[in-house]
Amino acid sequence: MSTKPAVRDVLGVAVEALGGAEREGQVVMAEAVSSAFADERHLLVQAGTGTGKSLAYLVPALVHDKRVVVATATLALQHQLVERDLPRLVEAVDDVAGLDTSYAVLKGRSNYACLHRIREGVPDDQGVLVDVPQGSMASKVLELREWAEKQAESKGSGERDSAPRHTDREWRQVSVGHRDCLGAQRCPFGQECFAELAREKAHRSHLIITNHSLLAIDAIEGVPMIPDYDVAVIDEAHELVARVTQAATDELGAADVERAARRSQRHVEGTEADDLTDAADALRDAMGEARPGRFDAMPEDLADALALVRDAARACLSAYPKTKPGDDADAGLTQARGSVQEVFVTAERMAAGSADDVLWLTEGGDRMPPRLCVAPLEVWAPMRDKLLTDKTVVMTSATLMLGGDFSSVATSVGLKPTERSERAASGPERTEDVLPWVGLDVGSPFDYGRQAILYVARHLPAPGRDGLTKVQFDEIVELVDAAEGRTLGLFSSRRAAEAAAEEVRTRLPHLTTLAQGEAQLPELAAQFVGDPHTCLFGTLSLWQGLDVPGDTCQLVLIDRIPFPRPDDPLMSARQKAADRAGGNGFMQVAATHAALLLAQGAGRLIRTTTDRGVVAVLDPRLATARYGSFLKASLPPMWTTTDPAVVRKALARLAADAG
Repeated sequence: MSTKPAVRDVLGVAVEALGGAEREGQVVMAEAVSSAFADERHLLVQAGTGTGKSLAYLVPALVHDKRVVVATATLALQHQLVERDLPRLVEAVDDVAGLDTSYAVLKGRSNYACLHRIREGVPDDQGVLVDVPQGSMASKVLELREWAEKQAESKGSGERDSAPRHTDREWRQVSVGHRDCLGAQRCPFGQECFAELAREKAHRSHLIITNHSLLAIDAIEGVPMIPDYDVAVIDEAHELVARVTQAATDELGAADVERAARRSQRHVEGTEADDLTDAADALRDAMGEARPGRFDAMPEDLADALALVRDAARACLSAYPKTKPGDDADAGLTQARGSVQEVFVTAERMAAGSADDVLWLTEGGDRMPPRLCVAPLEVWAPMRDKLLTDKTVVMTSATLMLGGDFSSVATSVGLKPTERSERAASGPERTEDVLPWVGLDVGSPFDYGRQAILYVARHLPAPGRDGLTKVQFDEIVELVDAAEGRTLGLFSSRRAAEAAAEEVRTRLPHLTTLAQGEAQLPELAAQFVGDPHTCLFGTLSLWQGLDVPGDTCQLVLIDRIPFPRPDDPLMSARQKAADRAGGNGFMQVAATHAALLLAQGAGRLIRTTTDRGVVAVLDPRLATARYGSFLKASLPPMWTTTDPAVVRKALARLAADAG
């Protein structure tokens, strides 16, 4: 007989110890997650903000008798789980018998400091070890080295999150990617390696916290990154497809090929490194002749250049001296060979011209030359075949029901839509062509009908390509003025956000108006919270993840429905493919993308049971277009109006109450 305690009982113990109150949605979710684990049936569960979904999956994960992986999309949530939620939960259930509360964090190798790089020096572009960094970042790199040594001495994690403040460029001087790593067996510091110690801890742990990308690399690309596990919980699952796509996207530029050739000069005796340099020149010329954007058919010159790079890189790799496990480590050689390998793999993929991939050329700019990019057209098939078929997976988010059901999200991740998306823990029968799954909406503790107004500015003209116009600026200023600040503005472009910020500054100088890019986001968010008479205007990174409860934010402004840009190479390719397959590409791709972002953006408004406010959408198409009902069905059930006078009065009352 199993000695495992009941999930509901453990959840009750945890909630009481943490000083919380029982929430019906949290209990329903926890029991559904536990059932999914036991029945080996996939679960998609939408849990509104305030449900306490982290605890609702962490408790079943601890009760489950086999290893569980939890994957998040953002470092912020990963940090919250590891630094706050899990330690408090483990302490709360310390007296509950039969639980394995061991847990570990796993990140990509580049997220850990590399002791070999720190102690032996940083290879330059030629693969020569440079001991002391030069220039303006020298002091910061030395500070990071000193921090890493202290971490090694104190048995710390060596994780980037705990390092002194630094830039990406500075961090690269004390870390390596997996291609540049010597390997624990050959590295003189392998026994102390932070990344290896993290993997060893993961092998000893019941619960592993990681990210979407690492989960995808492990399961889909077949690169062993995570110890064997039974089930996976994917939080922030609305971002899963984008993160998996990102992990499977490769880039290549002429400079990458040149750098690989330069690094090879010291290690390859023949002409192979020179041949790779010549191939880089051919690639640069072909990219210069090609038109930026997506290639429906690859230009012949570009196809020839990619084949040349592929063949030259293959020959260069073959010319490298063979090494054996017992040989002394050579960081310069390992890094040089790794860079050639990366060029070869990417060029081979691009030259293949697979119908399963999308290839495009970026525009480039003053300091950023054009680059070739290749991404998978779809990720549902590998997710289905290599993750969902082998493991039980629970996916959760506050926004999984788009258009009112789970079909869009289920299809995108490799689960065929069923006849019904249920609000109970029973699901369709297993058939040969449908993986069994359940869709569950546990609701929200918030009363959106009383707490929030959705205002659609139906009287405004539809947004054009030329940015915001006078009537839209007037609408923004009137709404912000009525709210006396307290506004989060979510815009479709940086240009629109900056233009709106400038307009509000000019016409409402008594308010503080901030625009994304004027300082780091945490600094802007702190300033926004610190003074209620403040507006914060920005783009995509503000649509998701910004948590500003209370009177600070009583108006969320959205300038237009966030459809993908028509020239977005990947989205346009997916839309075209859906049309070719007999579907509706606009609804399946563009409208679904917009619905997800709209739901995320609207979700910034109500963060607690006492919050009140308005979501104002300045795009009349939400009220007038046929697809408007699909988009509105993806939003929380707010009271809706198109009357600007009603909204201004409501905002003025809220501002007066806030003081």
